[in-house]
Amino acid sequence: MKSIDDAAYGAAAGDGNLAPAVEQLRFFNEILKWHADGEDELVFPAIEKVAPLAAKTYVHDHHEFDAMTAGLAKIASTSDALVAARETAALTAVLRIHLDKEDQLLYPLLRERTSLEEQTAIVGGMAAHVPPERTPDFINWFFPLLGHDDRAMWTRVVMGLMPEQVFAGVKGLIQATVAGDWAELTRRIPELDS
Repeated sequence: MKSIDDAAYGAAAGDGNLAPAVEQLRFFNEILKWHADGEDELVFPAIEKVAPLAAKTYVHDHHEFDAMTAGLAKIASTSDALVAARETAALTAVLRIHLDKEDQLLYPLLRERTSLEEQTAIVGGMAAHVPPERTPDFINWFFPLLGHDDRAMWTRVVMGLMPEQVFAGVKGLIQATVAGDWAELTRRIPELDS
């Protein structure tokens, strides 16, 4: 989102060319929807069972994101760089706060209070929200954002969910995306080398 916000700000402060921001925003909007739908369906119900008061705050955030989706549509259809810069700045701030809260509270609660099987089902369910034809785009976007532990976790989940021949293609995408970090991923998941 920061990259999109920077592009919108650049358009407002400079030449008014919103094309780079709008193109990034279209894909990001898809990812945001997959993420939010997965959390609504899988994560929040799991949190509701172990920490009901915490779950309510995240549900509230998602209602705000729903309202902000109208702002995203406005950015994609506007030729006004100032409107786009204001909308992307607001969304960037709200998302940063929301994602920080997830990293600092929500996901630690899930790790501490749910079983590994429940966690695997949640991650697998979240991954299933990505349409198969968008998997390459998603992996190219997502894996560079992850640290080694999260890459290994996501890779293990995907390996467990997919038939071997399907995973072979995804494995190639992951390998190409993480490039120099492939050795570290195979150290953590030795069966990737087989």
